[in-house]
Amino acid sequence: MSTPTIPRGPGLFEIHHPNGHREVTNVLRLAGSERAPGSILIGWAAWLLAAIGAGALFVSFSAQRTYIFAARHQDAASIIEALLLDVLMIVFTLLALGLSRAGKSSRAERALILACAAASAYMNVSAADTASPRSVVAYAVAPVALAVVVDRVVAVIRRHVLGAEEASAWTALGRAVLGAARLSGTAALYSLRFALAPAETATGLRRMVLAAAPLPERPEIATPAVPAIESRTTSEPPELEGASKRARLAWHYQRDAAYGDRSAVAAAAKRLAPRVGLGEGTARAYIGRIVDELEKTGTAS
Repeated sequence: MSTPTIPRGPGLFEIHHPNGHREVTNVLRLAGSERAPGSILIGWAAWLLAAIGAGALFVSFSAQRTYIFAARHQDAASIIEALLLDVLMIVFTLLALGLSRAGKSSRAERALILACAAASAYMNVSAADTASPRSVVAYAVAPVALAVVVDRVVAVIRRHVLGAEEASAWTALGRAVLGAARLSGTAALYSLRFALAPAETATGLRRMVLAAAPLPERPEIATPAVPAIESRTTSEPPELEGASKRARLAWHYQRDAAYGDRSAVAAAAKRLAPRVGLGEGTARAYIGRIVDELEKTGTAS
């Protein structure tokens, strides 16, 4: 076996086997100490993030202290409270970076960074001249820009370590804003439609609400058996097979003891409706029309 030679290249080791096979290994990779490609650039980005964070912290602290001192009139308390949100953002940033470097999810920490940035931007804008868009942007840009940069640095580190994507906290915010915009647009369109066609819009909305929130079905109640004496016959002839429920109801009513009696229309409908599969109200209406025709011809009882 020939003596191993060290080829050019950091961390490379060359071995020649007796069978002529040549093998080149990376000692640093085997030892776990090799630096992955792009690590230096990402490291510089993290250090620049720290520098940007320090500057944004000073800018945000100045605006927040002005806002809080005007409300509390206490120097020490105003300083502590002005630092609170930005320091929390730094804490969550360090946690998110550490979890990303370890290859673990940092979604909750990234969402908390976004929440702190939003609260800090609100306090900054409160100290600005809200009548001037330029003043609002100048006061709000520091925490918002810092939150965006932090989220991207964490995402890149996670991709660099795991090679995997993780949904950004800004994605959830964008979806929420888009959903709110759609809801507002729908409400505005329905308000305009209600002004143009109030009756139809109200009817449609009523149907939509009833369809979206159905009531639980009522328990079935056993219908008491109808005594045989209340009708002259209960069996339908073959020619009624396939006939409409209205025609079958008329056939049964003609053979009912209360036929033609207006005072007994409700009772007859209650007895006969279950036999033909009609609702009691519908049967009462059909029988009422039959009685009307009988009264017109003078054959009602």
